[in-house]
Amino acid sequence: MSNRITSALKGMAIAATCAATLAPTLATPAVAQDDDGAFVTFQVLKPEVALAAATAALEYCRDNGYQVGVMVVDRFGLPQAYLRDRYAGLHVFETARRKAWTAVSFRTDTLSLGETTAPDGMMAGIRDLTEPLALGGGLVIEAAGSIVAGIGVSGAPGPDIDAECAEAGIDAIMDEIAF
Repeated sequence: MSNRITSALKGMAIAATCAATLAPTLATPAVAQDDDGAFVTFQVLKPEVALAAATAALEYCRDNGYQVGVMVVDRFGLPQAYLRDRYAGLHVFETARRKAWTAVSFRTDTLSLGETTAPDGMMAGIRDLTEPLALGGGLVIEAAGSIVAGIGVSGAPGPDIDAECAEAGIDAIMDEIAF
């Protein structure tokens, strides 16, 4: 075999070994341990529930005449579900993701964060960071007093309407996550 093929096969074997080793870890959402132990317990949304929230938010916006993108991230800010309506702008992927990420990162809705980080305010420096987006449309999704996800909507004609659509997404899954 040529060196290129041998190298490619070795790389594939290493990748397969890493995937097999990490798969059980990545598939396990929580590790239970007593408070004195080395681990923490946490909850995250199942992908199907995250997708249901995104779908409900998108449909709410669509029913009101708005073309949007919706991102649901887990409690760590990693994407779980994304939907973009057919005529939504190109920017909605990034803005929806950043709104959802900002909501879980700062543990608050992004409309309130926008007010808190006003240019002349004490928290204005947050706006200088590269990832946060202090623009309405990002909400925290909570269950049993813990953050389980964040949802971000972008593309409606105002951040307050983006937030309204995000709220509709949360409302749609509330029966599944209320415990």
